[in-house]
Amino acid sequence: MNRTAQPVPNRYDALAGAQFADRYVLITEGLSLTALGAAERALGRTPRWVGRLTALRNLAVRPFRLKTGLEPAVLPAGRIGIFPLISQFPGKVVLGLDDRHLDFRVLVEVRDLGMGRQEVAATTVVKTHNWLGRAYLAIIMPFHRIIVPAMLAQILVK
Repeated sequence: MNRTAQPVPNRYDALAGAQFADRYVLITEGLSLTALGAAERALGRTPRWVGRLTALRNLAVRPFRLKTGLEPAVLPAGRIGIFPLISQFPGKVVLGLDDRHLDFRVLVEVRDLGMGRQEVAATTVVKTHNWLGRAYLAIIMPFHRIIVPAMLAQILVK
């Protein structure tokens, strides 16, 4: 398994006015994944330690009336894990949420490399709206850099 961080080619394609973006890539062998399948494997289940961090986050943001992911699905397309599904294209799934402090998108993309290998990329793009969004992003960033690669690694677990 090879998980690497990469630059994001054009974050504005995913979210106009975005101030932050990162991209993690995983090379797989012999899985034949679709983008939706990769997103479900990566984001549809949560390691116990990530679930605990998410529960703590939800408690911490409740006084600020931020969304927790526990609200009923607003979008008719559904969800993958806690993330609302925004759109789906061949090779790419876009998930995300708009809130009063920030908007974010998670793109899961699958590209065939030939000989049974695929590149699976998870890109996170964030646009903050105010001081609360900037503070929130600064606080969660160290966790984000650990959680995203861990979630992406779940693609390899059956």
